[in-house]
Amino acid sequence: MFDESLIVQSAVSAFNNAALVGPAFFWWALLTVPLFALVYFCGGAFLQRIGWNKNNIVINASLATVIFTLTWVVLFGGNYAVLRDNATVLPFMIAAIVFIGALFVGSYWRKMNLPVLRNVPRKKKWGIIACWAILLAAIGLSDTHVWWGPILQIGAFVGGILIGRVVRYEMRPVAGTLLIMFATTIAILMQPEFFRFGQLGALTPVHILFLILISIATALTVALRNVNPRGRIKAGMYVKLKWLVRIMSVLCMALFVLTESVPVFLGMTGMFFILFALSVWHADSVSDDLAHRIFAITIGLFGIITTLPVLTALGILYWITLPGDNAGWRQLGRML
Repeated sequence: MFDESLIVQSAVSAFNNAALVGPAFFWWALLTVPLFALVYFCGGAFLQRIGWNKNNIVINASLATVIFTLTWVVLFGGNYAVLRDNATVLPFMIAAIVFIGALFVGSYWRKMNLPVLRNVPRKKKWGIIACWAILLAAIGLSDTHVWWGPILQIGAFVGGILIGRVVRYEMRPVAGTLLIMFATTIAILMQPEFFRFGQLGALTPVHILFLILISIATALTVALRNVNPRGRIKAGMYVKLKWLVRIMSVLCMALFVLTESVPVFLGMTGMFFILFALSVWHADSVSDDLAHRIFAITIGLFGIITTLPVLTALGILYWITLPGDNAGWRQLGRML
């Protein structure tokens, strides 16, 4: 009864239940609204300073989002006491995110010379060794709940970098970024307390609302960028199909609110995609501006739930580079 480990675990559990059940990420986002406003009004000068513009903002914002997400997954996760059983798949999920993130970064940096010991002066060798050791140690320490955890994470990172550098083409920036953000969202939902997001089975309506918003934004971005408008569905058939999918989407949302289940979350996202894909396919044309704006919103929402204001700022910087065309917003109502 008075065992030290039990006392510590009880204290940690009580702290988690008291501190993490509330939407802390939301209050952080609310407190950083002045910063976001400053980015919106002064971001143009910053973009000119770093050389970002409407021609390269997609690649630069995507690469920065992946790097920050990969760093967050490695450094922010690590509450190993909350892994509820030895059969959890969360370490493998994190390793998959690390691998895909490293693959994405490696594919864009394949022409960059990595710091190696060959043809390097002796004085710089120890510095290179120290840099690699710190990087790999940080990645390995992201999973120490079992002996093979560091090996898994380091292997995923090194394998992703090497494969990314040998492939012939870069990963598609928007598709790769969406995949990594969505996979990280699923990992957060699998065990929210591991990422200090909330307690499993005790997520507040604000937690659930933002997860649903990310699901909607992700599905809409994928539909807008991968489905071509054809205008072939007859109006009567389109209305019936649209209402059927709407009802099923609402039922999926209600089931997700009740269960907070990962499979239901995936099914809900799938229903949203069918809903939006049906709308895009029925339309005669869809503005390209709309896809970019929804992608910027997705980055911003992901930055909020991960408590990474820099990602939300990236979404705002992405937004202000887009032309002020309202045609896309007029088409957004038809998507729902």
